[in-house]
Amino acid sequence: MPSDPKYPEMRRRRFRPIPVRMLVPNFITLLAICAGLTAIRLSTEGRMELAVAAIVFAAVLDGLDGRVARMIKGQSKFGAELDSLADFVNFGVAPGLILYFWQLHQLGNGGWIAAMVFAISGGLRLARFNATIDDPNKPAFAANYFTGVPAPAGAITVLLPIYLAFLVVPSPPATLTAFYTLLIAFLMVSRLPVFSGKTVRMRVPPEMVLPVFVSVVFFVALLIGYPWHILSAGSVLYLLSLPLGWRSYRNHERNAAAQAAAPAAPADAAPPSPASSFSSAVADADQDNRPARLN
Repeated sequence: MPSDPKYPEMRRRRFRPIPVRMLVPNFITLLAICAGLTAIRLSTEGRMELAVAAIVFAAVLDGLDGRVARMIKGQSKFGAELDSLADFVNFGVAPGLILYFWQLHQLGNGGWIAAMVFAISGGLRLARFNATIDDPNKPAFAANYFTGVPAPAGAITVLLPIYLAFLVVPSPPATLTAFYTLLIAFLMVSRLPVFSGKTVRMRVPPEMVLPVFVSVVFFVALLIGYPWHILSAGSVLYLLSLPLGWRSYRNHERNAAAQAAAPAAPADAAPPSPASSFSSAVADADQDNRPARLN
């Protein structure tokens, strides 16, 4: 294609090479989308254990792609949009369909509505997150909290009835599963402050490196050996911790309101003049009962 003489730089900018570090996070996100789509296929075939494992694997990849992008400085607007699309498929559509093919189909249209509401809630939650991520009116402490349950956590917790069924616990009625699905959907689109942990420092002291390695290996071994026990306990503990995040957020709000209401010192107050300082020093000297040679 001949370049336009009016814009000689157009062709060179359009075909500018893209660094590999910008592609690596997108590869991880695409792998997560493949895991979510595979989970949908496995659920239609009745292989629920593998379908749930694919969702958990997608959640792990979702936690990695953003951190890898920040680590290698590979953030891009394209990657952010692709990540939102992946979250909607993996943590909105796929869990809803898994629950529908597992038990909600017994309710007919009612079960489909519950699965559909969960998927739509995941999409709305992601849209709100993208719209408010650069809100200039957000207080500084709000960076420690999500607004509503994040999509990956919602997907992991909404599958709790399936985890319990894998533990040979009697399956709950389909109606109860539908109400539980709607409850998690409501938590995702609610204004509930949820602790995010993004601002927690990730640096490890040198003396704690080996214990951290051992702890991570131990947790991974437990997750592989007892996946449904760990996922069930983690889901219950996460749901029980939601009031703690709300309470912490309210405490920060009260502290910020108290600091804003405290009377501030006037900025235009003039500093004390040397003459006034000298006269006050003389007054203090006159009031001192010690001998003059000690003053």
